[in-house]
Amino acid sequence: MAHIHLEDGSFTLTWVLVWWIIALACIGIALWVLRREKGKNQKKITIAAFVTAAAFALFQINIPLFGGVHLNLTPLVAILAGPVLGALVVLVINILSAAIGHGGWGLIGANVLINLVEVVVAYLIFRGSRKIIPDLFSRAGIATFAGLFCGNLMMVAIIMASGIQGVTQTPGQVLAGLSLIIAVNMGIAIVEALLTGLIVRYIGNIRPDILGESKP
Repeated sequence: MAHIHLEDGSFTLTWVLVWWIIALACIGIALWVLRREKGKNQKKITIAAFVTAAAFALFQINIPLFGGVHLNLTPLVAILAGPVLGALVVLVINILSAAIGHGGWGLIGANVLINLVEVVVAYLIFRGSRKIIPDLFSRAGIATFAGLFCGNLMMVAIIMASGIQGVTQTPGQVLAGLSLIIAVNMGIAIVEALLTGLIVRYIGNIRPDILGESKP
């Protein structure tokens, strides 16, 4: 959902490096965890490969509303693959997206961080609320909406901190424009929450083990 659709050169080189360094640090931690758990995630790695392909394909479908919005399934990635593999999934998706002109190469670091926030928040809420919200559809929907909301907040924070070169608007005007984008994105987030809830409920009915759930 949240993604910085700006060209290279929109951020100064300093901020490009800052977001890349933080993103690479997160990816490094994910690789370190995977290395320690070698052999324990074979099933999840296969699932991660499938959701990477699905999320990338859906990510490229532009919905012609308010200048163009799209779904990205990062919360579903979190629910099915977990935050560790999810970090690698969003990295691959953003690299492939930049390769076909969907966002600048220099902004991959920032966009990875935005999507990683969506992944982590959605995963924590989906797993953490299991006892409170046993219904898979509701839990997945809430986790999706919350994850996407936090991702949008992260997007705004990164843009406001970095600044956009060549823009003559005041920070207040930029923030007002970004607030409108968030409002539109969260409207689409409702659609993604419903879609994710339906997918998770279906998987839970036929293969609850994939979700780490016991059979009903």
